[in-house]
Amino acid sequence: MKFLVDAQLPIRLARLLQEAGYDTIHTRELPQQNATPDSIINTLSV
Repeated sequence: MKFLVDAQLPIRLARLLQEAGYDTIHTRELPQQNATPDSIINTLSV
């Protein structure tokens, strides 16, 4: 299962999911970080 954790949630949540073995990325890890437009986040989350 894959997760894309949005800016409203703490990056700690992404780290916990990664430690549990899930493929996870937080929006802060994207090139535009938390300023990434929703349209790009929607594309990545498909």
